[in-house]
Formats: sequence, structure tokens, C-alpha cells
Amino acid sequence: MNRLHRDLSLLFIFSFFTLFSNVCSDLVISKLDRQIDLSSQIVRFTTSLKLENNGPEAVSKVLLPYPENQAKNLAFLLVTITEGKGKTKTASDRLPVDVIHPEGMPPSLTWYAVSLPKELSKGGSLTLEVKAVFTHLLTPFPEKISQADAQLVAFQDSAHYLSPYAVKVQSLTVKLPEPKVESYTKLENTKFSGSEIKYGPYENIDPFSLPTIIVHFANNKPFSVAQELVREIEVSHWGNVQVTENYNLIHAGAELKGEFSRLDYEERPHVRGASALRSLVARLPARAHSIYYRDEIGNISTSNVYSDSVKTLLEIKPRYPMFGGWRTAFTIGYGLPLQDFLFKSEGKRLLDITFGCPMNDMVIENIYVKVVLPEGSKDISVVAPFPSKETRETKLSHLDIAGRPVIVLEKKNVVPEHNKKFQVYYRFSSLSLLREPLMLVFGFFLFFVACIAYVHADFTVSKSSSSYIAKLQWDEVQTATQQFQNIMNRVLVIHDKLDASLRDLSRTGDVQACKAARKTADSFLKELTKELKSLLSFLQSSPQALHIMPKVDELVVKEKELQEKVMLKHSMVVDSYEKKSGGRDIDNRVAAVQQKITLLRQEVDDLLEVIDEI
Repeated sequence: MNRLHRDLSLLFIFSFFTLFSNVCSDLVISKLDRQIDLSSQIVRFTTSLKLENNGPEAVSKVLLPYPENQAKNLAFLLVTITEGKGKTKTASDRLPVDVIHPEGMPPSLTWYAVSLPKELSKGGSLTLEVKAVFTHLLTPFPEKISQADAQLVAFQDSAHYLSPYAVKVQSLTVKLPEPKVESYTKLENTKFSGSEIKYGPYENIDPFSLPTIIVHFANNKPFSVAQELVREIEVSHWGNVQVTENYNLIHAGAELKGEFSRLDYEERPHVRGASALRSLVARLPARAHSIYYRDEIGNISTSNVYSDSVKTLLEIKPRYPMFGGWRTAFTIGYGLPLQDFLFKSEGKRLLDITFGCPMNDMVIENIYVKVVLPEGSKDISVVAPFPSKETRETKLSHLDIAGRPVIVLEKKNVVPEHNKKFQVYYRFSSLSLLREPLMLVFGFFLFFVACIAYVHADFTVSKSSSSYIAKLQWDEVQTATQQFQNIMNRVLVIHDKLDASLRDLSRTGDVQACKAARKTADSFLKELTKELKSLLSFLQSSPQALHIMPKVDELVVKEKELQEKVMLKHSMVVDSYEKKSGGRDIDNRVAAVQQKITLLRQEVDDLLEVIDEI
């Protein structure tokens, strides 16, 4: 802590003596209010400067210097002109800001020049509001903590505003995440109230008067930093915009010292893991759909989605609570309705969609936003609300020929303030929409033509060859065998129907109905016998059927014997009913025949199975 204090003090002293003798301006800051928000890992400065021109000449630019340690971590800078106070306060459009290099100034400061919309004439005044967002300005102190320790961080700056202009009255408010502080620099007019430290007001401050302040406080919010984020936005004119985001995440807070105890964490998570990253919340567009979340292992089920007419919130939880120094990588994806983001403008198509990360309080060290346009898109241009590096790529996907144009926007040090909309303009012919359907139709047409040609093509060497003739003969034998089996199965069905007529007879005593069933069965059996004779004649004459004929002949004999026994049983039962014999007498009379029928039926079924397997 002392080393940091000494380094910053030396820098300020050097800047003071060097710059104060070289800077001369007629501008004076009559009133300055500065607020520093330290409630998260992202440090936000909001400065209100009331400027007066006391010189003879008009002024068109205002200089804003930042020390090196802040300038290299400056993520977002917004300067506007404000009018009014309180609820009536209004702000102008964003003013242009450029980096300049004034002569004679040391490299320890970075200078920004704000261009005013119109020159500030002699005696004129205006109020500027400067919003600056910084990353990595909070230093974990100590750098390593145990699981049960709170995360302490240190912040250092100046109680006075770094400015080349004299300041008549100024004040500083430092907002902390909670009303508790380990230590802070106490100067004249310093007050600690609630969760705010107030310095000032200070009057008549010379340029570059920089008394250092250091605040050491607890900040248990997780320092989630995406070292790399790749957002791919794929546009499909068939009605969908698919967004895929790949995160490489690290907890950049105080590193965990010692081992992690899952038991202690589960018992008291807000004490034994106060600064751990437990979950992230992504604010997605209202009509987001088909949302998924996965890591390198696979899909993660510990996620929830809450949606309403304004927004969709995706709450995701890593597989484990993340402590300082721990890393993870994961992917989220979702679809968006095309009509909500694609429009027509002056003969072109306009994609209007957000740039940055949808998660609050996350720092992105490197972001790559890839916009994949439909194949055939041309005359492409990009309009972004802040500077970014633009490159072009080509992506090949299904049914692509030349590939889809890809616009890649690269930016470093991205914060939630960068989650603004950017626009991609391009031309695309509606006729190009027919390319993929026509390719599919033509492809299926060729496929079916090939199938038809294959079915009708003759790939045999010769129809007169012995192998071809033998194959035809064997096919005929197989067909005849199947027909033989079908006839046998139909005969067995007739046997079953005769047996069923006997059961009906025992129940109803209707002898005439039973005789009618017998007459019908005799008629069917005669027809089947005729069909069977022609098949047996063919099989006996075919050399290809020699190996199955013994079983076929045996089956014919067994079935004939079975048929005789079935008919004998039927006649005996009908005759007994006509003579009005008792049920016990009938059973005793046909018992021997029934036993023979059961045995023959089993033998016939077995022979049918054997023939079916040949």
C-alpha cells in the first residue's frame, strides 16, 4: 500500500512542476462536482464542470488529462453539455473526443480534447458532464485470502481534480459498496457518512494540485472478467437471428489461499465464500427463444429463464462456485425473431442489434463480435457508436457455395456501457432466397432419378448364365414353398374352426349349425387340396427343391392323418348329440381320438417351422 502511495505521489509531484509552468489557459472551472462509484469492480467517474471563459478569445476545445494508470484502463468516456438542475436537467448529444499530444507535456499523462459544438466566447460559460468508466483500478489488498475472509480492495486517486485549469470550488464524493471501510485518507473537510466519503468543498485550487487519497474497503462482489468473448450473430432471412456467445471467464479478485471446503461453503455460503462467483444473469431481448447453456463437458441444467414483455433474464450457474483466480469456459446461445432486428433502409437491409455483453458488471478484456450475413450479401457497411477494429471473413455452412460474408468487430476493455446497438447495412436480392430451396429440390430430384435408374438397371453379367438361371429357379422354389406353407396354415385354421363349432354345440345344443360348419369346412378343404396338388407337382419336378421335399412329403402325410382324425372326432360328437348322449359319455368316447389329434397337431407345427427355416 505504501509503495502504491509513493509511486502515485511522485507522479503527481512531477506532473505538477512540469505542467504548471507550461499550461496557461483562460478557462476557469467555477464549480466542479466529482463522484466516484466503487460499488463494483468497474470504477465509474461522473464529473460536472462549470466552465467560464475569462480570456479575450473564444475557446473551441476543452482539455481533459488522465494519469497513465487510469488512461490505460479507460474503457468508456462520454462528454455532454448539461443544462438545468435536478429533474429538469437535460444533456446534449455526445461531444467528439480525441486523443492529443500537446508539446512539452510528459508521457505520464494522456490528454483528451473535447470539441465544443460552438465556440465559447469571452465571458461565456457552460457545464460539461464527463462520465468515465475504468477497469482494473481496484487492487485486491491483500492479494490472497482464505475462504472465510472478506475481499478487501484498495483504490487511490487525488482529492482534487486533475486539470490544467484553475478550479474555484470543487468537491469529491466516493461511493462504497457498503457502509464499512478499513481505512481512508483524511484530509481537510473530509466526512464519512453512510457508505460515502466526501472531500471538500475546496476553494481556489491551482492547476495540478493533487493531494493523494487511498481508500481501503471491503468489496465482496465477484470480479468477473471475460478474458475473451466471441459473439456470433448469424442472420437467416428465413425468420431467425441466432446468437452464440463463447466466454473464457476468470475471477480477477483476491486469489483463494489454501484449500476449498465444499462443506463449509454449503453450510454458510455468504460467509465461507462471500466473494465467490455463484451465478451470472444475462439480460436478453424480450422474445429470445431456444435458449441453451453449456460448457466443455456438456449441457448444464443449473439455469433458469424469466421473461416478460420487456426482457428475458437468463440466470446461469457454473458447475462450481468461482473464487479468486479460478477460471471457467462456457457457451450460451439463443434465437431472436428476425423482424425485431432486421429492417429496410434506403434500398438496403439494416441489422440493428446490441454490441456488448448482456451481463452486468462484467469486464470483457477482448471481444469479437462476428456478424454472419446470408450468402450473396454485398455492399456491406458497419456503423458503431464507438471505435472498433473491423475485419472480414468468410464462413462456409450447409448448402453454401461461395460462403457467407462475416464482419468481425474487435474491441478491448469492454464494459456494460458498450452494450449499445450498432448497425450493419447490406444489399441482398430476394431472389437469392430461392437458392437453397432450389438446390434442395434439384438434389432430391437427382436422388430419385438415381434410385429409379438403379431399380430398373440390369447389373447381371448375362441372363443366360448358369448362376442367373439357378437364382431364378431358387426364387421360384422359395415362392412355391411359401405358398405351400400358407395353404397348410389355412387348413389348420379350418381345423380350429371345426373344433370351435363343437364347443358351440356343447353350449347351445344346435346340431344343425354344427353340421353346416362341417359342410363349409369340407368345401374349403377340397379347394385347398386342388391348390396343393399343383404346388407339390412343381416342387417334385424342381431339382432345387430336392433337399426340402422329404419334409414336405412328411408334412402332407401328417396333415392328411390329422384331418382324418379331426373329421372323425366331429362326426362322433355330432352323432352322440343326436342320440342325446351325456357329456361324460361323449368325452370318454372321443378321448383316444383327441389324444391322437393333439400329438399330430404338434408334429405338423414342428414340420412347418423346419420348412420355414430351410
